[in-house]
Amino acid sequence: MDFINDRFMINNEVGVRLYKDVASKLPIIDYHCHLDAKEIYENKQIKDITQLWLSGDHYKWRAMRANGIDEHYITGNATAEEKFKAWAETVESAFGNPLYHWTHLELSQYFSCNMQLDSTNWQEVMEHCNQLLKTEAFKPRNLITRSNVDVICTTDAPLDSLEYHRLLQREASFPTKVLPTFRPDDVFVESSDIFSAFIDNLAGLTHNDIASFADFDRAIEQRVKWFHDTGCRISDHGPVDITFCDYTAECIETIFAKKRRGQPLTTQENAQLNSAIFVCLASHYQRYGWAMQIHFGAIRNNNSTMYKRLGINTGFDSISDQCRLASGLNKLLDAINKNSGLPKTIIYNLNPGYNDVVATAIANFQSADQGVKSPIQFGSGWWFNDTRRGMENHLNCLAEQGLLMNFVGMLTDSRSLVSYPRHDYFRRILCNLIGGWVERGEVPDNNKILTKMIRNICHDNACNYFKF
Repeated sequence: MDFINDRFMINNEVGVRLYKDVASKLPIIDYHCHLDAKEIYENKQIKDITQLWLSGDHYKWRAMRANGIDEHYITGNATAEEKFKAWAETVESAFGNPLYHWTHLELSQYFSCNMQLDSTNWQEVMEHCNQLLKTEAFKPRNLITRSNVDVICTTDAPLDSLEYHRLLQREASFPTKVLPTFRPDDVFVESSDIFSAFIDNLAGLTHNDIASFADFDRAIEQRVKWFHDTGCRISDHGPVDITFCDYTAECIETIFAKKRRGQPLTTQENAQLNSAIFVCLASHYQRYGWAMQIHFGAIRNNNSTMYKRLGINTGFDSISDQCRLASGLNKLLDAINKNSGLPKTIIYNLNPGYNDVVATAIANFQSADQGVKSPIQFGSGWWFNDTRRGMENHLNCLAEQGLLMNFVGMLTDSRSLVSYPRHDYFRRILCNLIGGWVERGEVPDNNKILTKMIRNICHDNACNYFKF
């Protein structure tokens, strides 16, 4: 039997049934990823499997470093063959790491290759993949279509022109919606110089003088509207910590003017301004019916030597910790709720030790006001948690503290055109988990309810929640 088959990752009969009959057939709603709309629009042929698999993939780069591979063969100027060989040598050491599973899911689903990649067969696998990559079926748009993807939400800066999103929307022959996501990282930067430069650019783009926080509020709403008119229905934020610091309107005007002039702020002033900006942005998301995503808990660029050498997103990030998370999260949600009402909100926690903190906090703010079930969501396991253990921990916590039936499901959080088997991986783990409950007698084998649950989590809830 092939390594990748209908029973892969599933150890019970109910789970196999749910996967084969329901989960495996459903389209994908990829509501958070880092694909490039320009790359999708231009639809250029991919050079080789090394470019497809290893270019920019810091998950793989971390594993290769752990396997003693010299940086020359990771991010350096080694040949495509040398880099692929180094990756193959790493794969055979990766039992227990999801990279092993993802690699073989991708080989099976895209390349119809059932060999287990290792240091002895890398040339054969590489040649097989490279031959297929020369064909039309392996151009970016066709890879997406073959992956059965209905919607892709990219990650985009507030000042982006969204040119390629708009061009793609005119491409009637490409059925997948490619929509932007509003990611305003620059408004939360600690550096007053960077912040002031962003405000200058915002003022120029919106044709506004921005001298006050009220001016900023009006200008940033113009960009929200621009995104909305281009199909955006989601924002995203990536703070290290979630905090909230009380403020008055008067003090925020003073702090904003100070930072606008490029003057450094105290820690408390930064916390107050960031709190006010979050509340301000959330009010716009609520007005336009968006969902607000918050991915928190990543401490980035920890190896300063390698950061200077390679820059960001190169594999030197890790899980952070935070004092008084419960207080900060509840206060932030409460402040937003008091100001404008909470928009639909998805909280993603990177530190699994805080799962119950997040799950119980969001339960404090559930309501029927948004017209959807569970408008405040505990987001899926991501980055260091899109593993079997991480996803099972998340799903169990969500089921215990909330309603798993209403979960909006998995995302790729990826820069790769062939990362969609991560949805398949999640679906297998989900079906195995629920099937295990049935076989242990913890829930009834009611096929109607079980089918509804799998459909909801894998597809239908996301459609109803985001309203793309």
